[in-house]
Amino acid sequence: MKVDGISRRPIEVASDGATVVIIDQTRLPHEFVTVNLTTMAEAAHAIRAMLVRGAPLIGATAAYGMALAMREDASDSGLASAIDTLRQTRPTAVNLFWALERMRAALHNHAPAARAAIAWAKAAEIAEEDVAINSAIGDHGLALIEAAVAARPAGSGPLNILTHCNAGWLATVDWGTALSPIYKAHDAGIDVHVWVDETRPRNQGASLTAWELGAHGVPATVVVDNAGGHLMQHGMVDLCITGTDRTTRTGDVCNKIGTYLKALAAHDNGIPFHVALPGPTIDWTVRDGVREIPIEERGGDEVGRITGRLDDGRIAAIDVLSPGARAANPAFDVTPARLVTGLITERGLCPATEAGLTSLYPEKDGPGSGERRACIRRKTGLYPEKDGPGSGESRGSNT
Repeated sequence: MKVDGISRRPIEVASDGATVVIIDQTRLPHEFVTVNLTTMAEAAHAIRAMLVRGAPLIGATAAYGMALAMREDASDSGLASAIDTLRQTRPTAVNLFWALERMRAALHNHAPAARAAIAWAKAAEIAEEDVAINSAIGDHGLALIEAAVAARPAGSGPLNILTHCNAGWLATVDWGTALSPIYKAHDAGIDVHVWVDETRPRNQGASLTAWELGAHGVPATVVVDNAGGHLMQHGMVDLCITGTDRTTRTGDVCNKIGTYLKALAAHDNGIPFHVALPGPTIDWTVRDGVREIPIEERGGDEVGRITGRLDDGRIAAIDVLSPGARAANPAFDVTPARLVTGLITERGLCPATEAGLTSLYPEKDGPGSGERRACIRRKTGLYPEKDGPGSGESRGSNT
């Protein structure tokens, strides 16, 4: 995607081939600042402090963090230590663990002297794979948007889509997940408008989604988190599309806190609620999202302080709670599969069910599973490593 007419990605390798450049998302939308990562510790900090965020981007950053680590210490102990450090940065987004397992598998059987070059190549492969995945998600999601437009009476105005948090190109290596179909629809000349939840407490919707949609020219309106149900009741939302940080094999989706409430409102008002996700976000080891997915508890300071631009142009953080007030800050919630109309993946569309997911990913369901076709399936060849022996092994588990 472009920023001020210049093609940018939220994570790139500098021209020196040894520095990882990220967009500091904690500074948006008021300042566009990039940060150079030159050590594994800096990559870990970027993930933990949310300079980068979004499940796919966290995974890519972890992969590059491993490349930086192998330049520092490529010994067996250095490899193990780097994986352990990066694993502990954030507990919920499964792509983090998936990427680290990919890196471990690529490195552990090679001599330390060869590991740095292999790590950089594998990290770049993971990043480019993410771009292809998200573009394919956009293509499949575009079909949903086109169908929704075709079903409306002529002259109905723009198709109104509600999204929550940020699942655009800032949350991935490019294109995004939930926003990818919207970008493709806009670029195809379809009249779309996006309701953007502010997404307290870090305001990823107001600060990031609104910023990137505006930069691309997509009409959007920011609303407070609690406005979604009202908009739905009054016929102002045609479709909901969100992303997810971890999806169970049964179709439960774990996304930014507040997603569950939007799904409940959509269900009550008969509005389709779709979730866009890349294959690496599926945790095939988990069946019950509410009971099994670890929910990150972040510091109460994120609830009690908010950053913005003052009238004189300065950026400042201010207190919004009374002195001494306590704040809890669960970062995610789980939306049960029964509330999800359908899933949008790089391999096609499917119901939020185990049968639906395994029809798109038959390698996860044992011999003969490829005979089931509950969904629209398109083979992309994006996961060749899952087609051979051992493909049923756990990927991305946080246990």
